[in-house]
Amino acid sequence: MLTVSELSLQFGKRVLFDEVNIKFTRGNCYGIIGANGAGKSTFMKILAGELDPNRGSVSLEPGNRMAVLKQNHFEFEEYDVLNTVMMGYKELYAIAEEKNAIYMNPEATEAEGLRAAELENKYGEMGGWTAESDAAELLSNLGISEDLHYKLMKDLSGPERVKVLLAQALFGSPDLLMLDEPTNDLDAETVTWLADFLADYKNTVIVISHDRYFLDMICTHIVDIDFKKVRLFTGNYTFWYESSQLMAAQMANKNKKTEQKRKEMMEFIQRFSANASKSKQATSRKKALEKLNIEDIQPSSRKYPFIHFNAEREPGDQILRVENLSKRDPNGDLLFGNVTFTMNKGDKIALISRESAAISAFYDVLAGNTEPDSGVIEWGQTITNAYLPNENEAFFTGEEEEDLINWLRKYSENKDEQFIRGFLGRMLFSGEEVYKKSSVLSGGEKVRCMLSKVMLAHPNFVLMDEPTNHLDLESITALNNAMKDFKGNMIFTSHDHEIMQTAGNRMLEITPNGVIDSLMTFDEYIKSDKIKELRKKLYGKTAVSA
Repeated sequence: MLTVSELSLQFGKRVLFDEVNIKFTRGNCYGIIGANGAGKSTFMKILAGELDPNRGSVSLEPGNRMAVLKQNHFEFEEYDVLNTVMMGYKELYAIAEEKNAIYMNPEATEAEGLRAAELENKYGEMGGWTAESDAAELLSNLGISEDLHYKLMKDLSGPERVKVLLAQALFGSPDLLMLDEPTNDLDAETVTWLADFLADYKNTVIVISHDRYFLDMICTHIVDIDFKKVRLFTGNYTFWYESSQLMAAQMANKNKKTEQKRKEMMEFIQRFSANASKSKQATSRKKALEKLNIEDIQPSSRKYPFIHFNAEREPGDQILRVENLSKRDPNGDLLFGNVTFTMNKGDKIALISRESAAISAFYDVLAGNTEPDSGVIEWGQTITNAYLPNENEAFFTGEEEEDLINWLRKYSENKDEQFIRGFLGRMLFSGEEVYKKSSVLSGGEKVRCMLSKVMLAHPNFVLMDEPTNHLDLESITALNNAMKDFKGNMIFTSHDHEIMQTAGNRMLEITPNGVIDSLMTFDEYIKSDKIKELRKKLYGKTAVSA
């Protein structure tokens, strides 16, 4: 158990949170959420003992071991992969180092020999005899092949290092596991494996993630950092979101009787607990929800941007035809080839590839920003498309610094300042924020501006390459809803599992040797043995997850 008592933190006059009292208990998984800048990572650093609060205390139950996912990807450069994982269990690794040093010393004394025997017993009791095989199994489950296990960390790619550090945190089943954005740089299959692993985890997990699918799969509780308070809610992210939305709607409806409101909330709780997807969470969440006091549920004070794609013109029957499209990178390596497909009215394609560079190059070709090496692209005469690229820096740099009003005015037919200010307000740029210079915006603010640009174009076809990058959960949720509601056509790519699963009705994977075109859902696609075989053939080797 981890206990937080009367915790407060402030930087200068800015109070992040005040008088926090929470107990994190065994067998539960806690998802920490909050708007960008609310203090999620800071709160986790305090829990991990990496940062001292101004007041209050954090205490870990005696005898419990804590493991924290390392954020420094270069910390273990000179260690091999397998040892890096086992170093996650510091006490066990230290014992192994000490006893091995004694065995390697030909002049070891009798006392040192007795010490080695004592360490050997302790090592066995702590699970040391299976440590190497346990570490290897974790690595394999996370997609790190056996041929990499004895390589140095510095020889691995960025995504591979992330997986090794994740295995390090998981190694040895710590009593308290703390993970800050563990799904970053993970492929879909690895995210699914990790979610299943954590759903069955017997100890305590505290996690920060912008992936709603991941939070829904693993969380029994949500820790919401909002307006200088840290509040604990029973249920996963979707339960927190839907219950807070329902409570807000009830509060807005002053004419509705209290008994009717209570009945609605009870029906919602019963329906939600019955639909829990994982057996472990279903059981623990159902028990918790049965004890839940409805008065504990509160509407969220979080604001959601207004995202709505409204096509000015309905698309005709001819949408998009692509035939034998190919493109090489500057080094001459084939990014994608022999890509042929036709889009029909209402198609929303979730696009994937083993290589992110191939995806961005494909979007640039479709948007007309670059020429293909071969192939034909035919847009229907009624189609007006808008493109949200993965890299947007070019849109915010120029000779003249512009405030947000003038930046957005360039992309709007209606140049009236009140209209522009109103539009920015709906995208959560209010008051003096509309006078911010476009060059100093944060990553999330830039994406909200780019979404505004797309909306003002009123397209009937939208291209979006990783639109959720840098967005908070509220903006991701609003974008997801807009994508589902859009009546036009769409091709999109996202690391957000929920968007890939719910916003598209067709899967398209581009490879150097052709495409895989399927009407499966994203979940069905990544689990399909038939698709895995197709990928092996098209990539020319064992397929790597998208």
